Amino acid sequence: MTPIAPVSAIGPARRVRMRVAIVLAVVLAVAAAVWTTQGTEQYPDAADPRNPGPDGAQAVARVLADQGVEVRIARSADALEEVAVDGDTTVVVTSTEQLAPSTLARLREHAAAAGRVVLVEPRHALLQEIDPGLGSVPVPADEDDAVAARCADGIEGVAVDGLTVAVDQATSYAGEGCFPIADGALVRTVDGLVLFGAGDALTNDQVTRADNAAVALRLLGHDGRLVWYVPDAADAVGDDAVTIGSLLPDWIGPGLWVLALSGSALVLWRFRRLGPLSTEPLPVVVRAVETARSRGRMYRRSGDRAHAAHALRRAACADLAAVLRLDRGAPPPVVAETAARLLDAPVESIAALLDADRTPPPATDQDLVRFAQDLAQLRREVRRS
Repeated sequence: MTPIAPVSAIGPARRVRMRVAIVLAVVLAVAAAVWTTQGTEQYPDAADPRNPGPDGAQAVARVLADQGVEVRIARSADALEEVAVDGDTTVVVTSTEQLAPSTLARLREHAAAAGRVVLVEPRHALLQEIDPGLGSVPVPADEDDAVAARCADGIEGVAVDGLTVAVDQATSYAGEGCFPIADGALVRTVDGLVLFGAGDALTNDQVTRADNAAVALRLLGHDGRLVWYVPDAADAVGDDAVTIGSLLPDWIGPGLWVLALSGSALVLWRFRRLGPLSTEPLPVVVRAVETARSRGRMYRRSGDRAHAAHALRRAACADLAAVLRLDRGAPPPVVAETAARLLDAPVESIAALLDADRTPPPATDQDLVRFAQDLAQLRREVRRS
């Protein structure tokens, strides 16, 4: 017979093997997670230069690099200020909705010596910081629509004559510029900044439509260096917070004053004038017994003995329930059973007085008086017991 090893001898070894197995399992799980998530980095910002998805701009960035343009990516205001900028540098800003007034000021100060600063689809709030009189209008376009470049001087020295842009959604900026649409243009130069309203032309999904690729390469690859700035909302300071007043139109303030003055004038015109105080006699004090007698006379005059009997039963049940320490709304059968148990009397005789379903209403005034006397006698007996 094989001897059994003691528990103390095999316990520690088994625990060591279990710990080693758990550690190996955790290491393998982490390695598998890292391996399967390679290349799946998410880029929430539109037209990100490293985003290979349909909304990214990796294709344009790689083509620019293949053409000899040095592409640098800055993902914060501090990273942008660490990059040297000179006349042979183009600065392009995507995700302009993340630009706050303070970061816009830092951008313009640092990129003042740049050959060109391109803002991709700046929003209305950002346009007001650049030029309060500048407006923008969203322009949806069909797949077959292509806007031709009609600008004699080009875009800051960039020749785009003969090229067309076709995108699903664009932004037209008021005033004259390249790629005109209605009363605006998709590309405008304002205060040394190039406003590019066809941001979809830079994306991997639409860069091959019309002459989008040529326009993007000529606009961003004109200089030897390209600084691709992706703003970060965390760069904003406390003073950049949007206030309610900044979102309201200019006429709101005067309109509220006019409304307040009109309301005050209406109140002064229509409010009730207070005259001298007037005295009125106090209400007459009526004794409870007189009220009971008057109600009894009304019942007698109307001949409604059933209603009078119901009122007497209800008052008797409420009084008995209080004396017997029952719930205030206890039903008549419960009150009758409790009273009969207390008085050691038949339940049927007491229930006949308290339960209307067991006894018909009094037929004459004498019956009503006798009924009231019986109820009064029952209440006295219960109190005495």
